[in-house]
Amino acid sequence: MNVTVILADGCEEVEALTIIDVLRRAQVNVKGVSVSNSLTVKGSHGIDFNADAFFDKNEQCDMIVLPGGMGGRNNILASVPVLDKCKKMADEDKYVCAICAAPTILGRSGILNGKKATCYPGLENELNGAVIQEGDVVVDGKIITSKGPATAMKFAVELVRAIKGDDVANSVASGLLLREPLTN
Repeated sequence: MNVTVILADGCEEVEALTIIDVLRRAQVNVKGVSVSNSLTVKGSHGIDFNADAFFDKNEQCDMIVLPGGMGGRNNILASVPVLDKCKKMADEDKYVCAICAAPTILGRSGILNGKKATCYPGLENELNGAVIQEGDVVVDGKIITSKGPATAMKFAVELVRAIKGDDVANSVASGLLLREPLTN
């Protein structure tokens, strides 16, 4: 299974890097892709890091993941090719996942209609069509959403669970010293 993590300037570094790190610990084929004209991504808190590649709307992936951060969210919203890719993947019943401010992208794109979802507190009014939930991580079929930086590791482990199953997810969680139940 191939996973694409969308990296945009202004993204929340904790979320972006935790997702990639945890998926790689589970030996998932994951690629961080830049939506700008540079492989260097400028995080929301002044931490620069490198993407693996540039976004390619034709690249085949089974899961797309959108980290949050308001600046990152806004830069993803400005990328019509990324929005089109998310919509296409949702239409094809592939995984579309977002954390923090990024679930609002799914709401604005009509992807959350009738789906359970969560986001960063205070942005719920932008989850158009969603059945809003309070959990740290919410799974509704192939839509997985989460609240923010403090829930990034739980979110990433749920992505592993979706891809590789309970045994691998629980093993990775144990190695990360996550002890509490990971889903609501």
